[in-house]
Amino acid sequence: MDALIDSNIFVDHLRGKGEATEFLKWCIDKYGTVYYSVITRIELMAGMRKGEEEIIDRLLNVFEAVEVTGLIANAAGLYMNKYAKSHGINTPDAIIAASAQHKNACLYSLNLKHFPMKDIKAVKPY
Repeated sequence: MDALIDSNIFVDHLRGKGEATEFLKWCIDKYGTVYYSVITRIELMAGMRKGEEEIIDRLLNVFEAVEVTGLIANAAGLYMNKYAKSHGINTPDAIIAASAQHKNACLYSLNLKHFPMKDIKAVKPY
């Protein structure tokens, strides 16, 4: 099994939170491949501070992007159908979860309530 990192962990790293940095290093050492969803790139770019674009690019270049394919879009739509009303998940979280499911990756996030799906493993790392 590989790993997929949710946006909030990258945000913590970019804000200098040592736990996030140590966790990312641990993932690189432990897993063959560490993924992030292209949704994470969108979220990071949308929330970046002036001058952070290059920093974000360098950070994400260490990991492997998961593009939104038709299969991932279908799975995300099914997640939305099943969990949007009952759990309040949104489209970005559904795509991130579907990306983890597609890659058979453990999803690491600080917000496990966003990932109630039974067919993925979601873990809060710190």
